[in-house]
Amino acid sequence: MVIPNTVGIVLALWCFLVLVGLFEAWRHRALVRKIPVRIHVNGTRGKTSVTRLITAGLRGGGKRVCAKTTGSAAALTDPEGIEFPIYRISGANIIEQMRTMKRMASLQPEIVVIECMALQPHYQSLSELRMIRSTIGVITNARPDHLEVMGPGERDVALALAGSVPVKGDFFTAERDLLDVFEHATQDRGTTLHPVKLEQVEAISEETMAKFTYAEHAENVELALQVCEHVGVEREAALKGMLALEPEAGAMQVLKVNYFQRDITFVNAFAANDPESTGRIWEQMVEKHGNERRRILLINCRADRPHRSQQLAQAAPDWPPADKYILMGSGTLLFVREAVKRGIPADKLLIMENAAMVDITESLLEESGNRALVVGVCNIHGGGEDVARFFQNRAISKDDL
Repeated sequence: MVIPNTVGIVLALWCFLVLVGLFEAWRHRALVRKIPVRIHVNGTRGKTSVTRLITAGLRGGGKRVCAKTTGSAAALTDPEGIEFPIYRISGANIIEQMRTMKRMASLQPEIVVIECMALQPHYQSLSELRMIRSTIGVITNARPDHLEVMGPGERDVALALAGSVPVKGDFFTAERDLLDVFEHATQDRGTTLHPVKLEQVEAISEETMAKFTYAEHAENVELALQVCEHVGVEREAALKGMLALEPEAGAMQVLKVNYFQRDITFVNAFAANDPESTGRIWEQMVEKHGNERRRILLINCRADRPHRSQQLAQAAPDWPPADKYILMGSGTLLFVREAVKRGIPADKLLIMENAAMVDITESLLEESGNRALVVGVCNIHGGGEDVARFFQNRAISKDDL
């Protein structure tokens, strides 16, 4: 008699949980429908920047907009433009997106712009189809990063990101090399594709880009402008709103530092963590600031992001050579092995695994000589923020990209 009763209780509990789940799904869907325009931003690089640019552009056009970013510091922005940090008791979880949508809906915005926080391919699709249900999807680009989750190859990354393409909506992307992946996804989901063309990006003048208070990429700006125009904001008004945007914590900055008679140009590029973006930034900085300076590449490794270290080590020998490669953070051995195997001299590597911040900064100053270019890359978390803050607090001026 005990077994049938137990089975009955289990079945009743199971049915109850199913009903609760169905009710919560219905309630969330009803809540989402209260927000007329929902913009879901995804991509390998620049999705936080594009989320913020779109939000600033829409606000510049007089739209009532809320936003949520999950970059260097997760935050929610209300319709007045006030940013509130998001505190996580037990780490990041995509269920956070549902709570965020509920909070945003209570503020009665016309538009929400929300950055995708999922990495696992099935979670990216779940986040879009069940949580955000966007009317406009945005993917900045698809580059080889988080390969342990979305890989093994660059095309696999694009396929994973395609899970966030909306159903019967509009989709914008600045990705060109793997555009066919997103063409197929939009056709499958009955969505209109709006690709950003290279000539449109190149039409943004250097003079315009120089007006930003931090180093931004023209590709991100053009992508955000096209989304704003689609929503009904004039390009000039949107750009004006974007130019007034303050840099986020992980935004790339070029700082001039005079510290103990040392002339140092420090580039906070820790948010650059794929080989294509990192290599491009390093080449640009060497060309613009590297003449007659010691060139130091500061690589912040993370043991939980081994593919990043391996990819950068494989690509670094093809970049303009550094005078010193300083390795900080954790899991540096993977970079060292790969870099030496590919031809970077061992005596150019300085390993500072899990070193204290004071030791890292002192070593940087010692290696800098009288004049140096120091570029920090790979990971903003795990020490990158502290190094960036060290130079930020001592900067005498800022330069442009």
